[in-house]
Amino acid sequence: MKMLRKRFLSCPKTSFFLFGPRGTGKSTWLQQRFPDALYLDLLSDDLSRQLLAKPERLKELVEARTDRKTIIIDEIQRNPPLLTTVHQLIERHKAFQFVLTGSSARKLRREGVDLLAGRAVMTSCHPFMAAGLQDVFSLDKMLLHGMVPIVALSEDPQQVLRTYINLYLKEEVQAEGLVRNLSSFVRFLEAASFSHASVLNMNAVSRECEISRMTVEGYFSILNDLLIAVRIPVFSKRAKRLLVQHEKFYFFDAGVFRAFRPTGPLDQPQEIDGAALEGLVLQHLRAWNDYSGAPCTLYYWRTRAGSEVDFVLYGKDTFIAVEVKNSDRIHTEDLKGLKAFGEDYPEARRLLLYRGKHERLLDGIVCLPCERFLKELVPNQPVPASV
Repeated sequence: MKMLRKRFLSCPKTSFFLFGPRGTGKSTWLQQRFPDALYLDLLSDDLSRQLLAKPERLKELVEARTDRKTIIIDEIQRNPPLLTTVHQLIERHKAFQFVLTGSSARKLRREGVDLLAGRAVMTSCHPFMAAGLQDVFSLDKMLLHGMVPIVALSEDPQQVLRTYINLYLKEEVQAEGLVRNLSSFVRFLEAASFSHASVLNMNAVSRECEISRMTVEGYFSILNDLLIAVRIPVFSKRAKRLLVQHEKFYFFDAGVFRAFRPTGPLDQPQEIDGAALEGLVLQHLRAWNDYSGAPCTLYYWRTRAGSEVDFVLYGKDTFIAVEVKNSDRIHTEDLKGLKAFGEDYPEARRLLLYRGKHERLLDGIVCLPCERFLKELVPNQPVPASV
């Protein structure tokens, strides 16, 4: 079935980087947005070899087609030295627009690339948003398979998801020599999946994997650099209580989390579904924030006494606390964290997202159906908060 979908990426007028994990639709969107661009795919072995051997060949390719004012270079991290040539071309040809995509920032940072000294803005590409799929969006299905376009659009999303994970390990990790021991890294990924939607404990992951903490820290850095995981800090502004200090960890997509997470007779489906739902909300909030021009910073809040709020959005005109519950009913205990947060920060709006069907207002807390909230979360519009 062909799925109708809308992407919310904005297109800067200047040259720009477009970063996002593999399979999130960067190339497809650019080819639709710039059908007449000069398109250079560094995943093409032949072209990649030519430009690696002699980066200045890029000048020959570009200046031979001066009728093409937009030049797209796909997967720029495969050849970081090209950025020096791109920089020179931007200075020489003011009318040209370069669009540079990447699924990893690791090589660019490791090799000391200056990312064009600020002459290209940074943009991000995320998986689908529910608002872009609307009636095609199914919360239950997306919790199982995620919203990576090549997976969500597939007739067999489970098989494509497995293939996607295997290719990511092979092409992005093994091929680039990011780890010496791939089997050790695979064990780490399974252990890390138990930390999804949880406060990150490096020592616990180290013990589970039976590898050193230093190695575990390096592996988590790889996940961040490959854009397949994110960590969010604790909200501590004007703190009135003792707070935890560690960050919270998530894979970038609910389906990717499910693919890494091993299951067995002792695993509780409700617990896994809850972590997947929390991650699905986060990936939407991240997409909304980035596509809106990053008006806020994403945090979570947790006191040492155990009060917790899943997400805090904080910016010039935004201060919202969001709690996510994988239940179709709201219990008094579910409101505990938001109530505590409201005592410390009465200025904040407080939202509870749950699996029920009706809006409710309980003790000043707006309770919204999660599926409807996600469908109504549209970049450059306020975060939905009815009632």
